[in-house]
Amino acid sequence: MDKEPMKEEILKLKKEKDAVLLVHNYQRGEIQDLADYLGDSLGLSHQAAQVSGQMIVFCGVKFMAETAKILSPDKKVLLPRLDAGCPMANMVDVEELKEFKARHPKATVVTYVNSTAEVKAESDVCCTSANAIQVVQNVDADEIIFTPDRNLADYAQRFTQKKIIPWEGYCYVHDRFTEEEVLRAKEAHPDALLMVHPECRPEVIDRADEVLSTSGMVRMAGESSAKTFLVGTEEGMLYRLKKENPAKTFYSAGSAKMCVGMKVTKTEDLYQAFVKEQYVIDIPRDIMDRARTALERMLTYV
Repeated sequence: MDKEPMKEEILKLKKEKDAVLLVHNYQRGEIQDLADYLGDSLGLSHQAAQVSGQMIVFCGVKFMAETAKILSPDKKVLLPRLDAGCPMANMVDVEELKEFKARHPKATVVTYVNSTAEVKAESDVCCTSANAIQVVQNVDADEIIFTPDRNLADYAQRFTQKKIIPWEGYCYVHDRFTEEEVLRAKEAHPDALLMVHPECRPEVIDRADEVLSTSGMVRMAGESSAKTFLVGTEEGMLYRLKKENPAKTFYSAGSAKMCVGMKVTKTEDLYQAFVKEQYVIDIPRDIMDRARTALERMLTYV
């Protein structure tokens, strides 16, 4: 089946199955165009908790579909590709975290939503890049274990006197942006506004005009008087920014960086997900219940 008829069939099946299609900003453009809701982790989490349909189809990576299932446990949640993974989420496991907690018994565990359901279940509260600072500032603790992203932990540390103990994980996509290439990009486009994701390295963040989650980048691009932007995040974000702001120009802040897990999902995979209702996300009830507590706390910080 050609791509256009396939897209029409997806829209038809979505309606027939009372499904909602949630899509992350880093997905391929062909997938973004089909979304009921296109957003970042925080926005998608809110949607997952509130959707009225009987089925959620999540185009992102596995931890995102798990989050949707945890927040909507009675709905069927589908992930079109089982190999849509996040390496950073796999940089921490439950046993390692338990040992770390034992070494820091007074610390509260703040876990980035980019993590497995099992790790969320061992955490006190989750956060996203959009609300990490608010979470850290408001938790009732002087010490915070922050997993799994060391760069986001470092960024949050700038806004609090609390002691943040970072886990040594990182996003391989954002960690590849270097200070040198960002400076070269700024030299090539001196009038551009540089906005970077807080998963970037500290030295890259130091060079930024704005440090923003992807939802923040969408708002900034629409509201700013700037006509040219340098964007320090996964290259899929450029598709949305260009589509929604055709009169403005967007460049990657250095060579374009791609997340393999975000790009494995194609229109054919989404079509098969609807036809075969695959692949179903299933999480043990006790893990879901414990992880939901941490996620619901996260959603109070907007």
